[in-house]
Amino acid sequence: MVRAALLLRIDMEELEDHVDKILAQWRQERPELDVSAMGLLGRLARVRAHVSREQEKVFSDHGLTSASFDVLATLRRSGLPFQLSPGDLLAATMVTSGTMTNRIDQLEKAGLVERLDNPEDRRGVIIALTPEGLKRIDAAAAAHVANQQRLVAGLDPEERKALNALLRKFLATFE
Repeated sequence: MVRAALLLRIDMEELEDHVDKILAQWRQERPELDVSAMGLLGRLARVRAHVSREQEKVFSDHGLTSASFDVLATLRRSGLPFQLSPGDLLAATMVTSGTMTNRIDQLEKAGLVERLDNPEDRRGVIIALTPEGLKRIDAAAAAHVANQQRLVAGLDPEERKALNALLRKFLATFE
């Protein structure tokens, strides 16, 4: 099994990290506590922080933030004509309506999206990528994907597959 092979290949003494130090302190001070979940969740949090910093650097190189990238990427991956209703954007990005309105306002000011009248609902609008928005997100997405490949390069393909399967299973407990 891939998971078993992955676990056998890892030499724990070689891979001590900051979380190990925290866990050792807890085990010293409160040996009755099972801190194994703290280790797992602490590592996930620390990995997320490192990954976020690295991603923000790439987004910044393209004049974006993770928030603006999220909106532009959602519009881009929706396919031609690269337009969605604000409600569809909300559902795809899982933010509040106020947050989405602010993001759209900022992107509109930057000339990356525009609000169009909704032909199916005269009271509504559609959010659409502008030509500059399409150009920007295509360049940023390519750089983002290359950066993601760089970030996981320390894992071989089988390790990536095993980690992905475990994370999928863990995420499914929440979704």
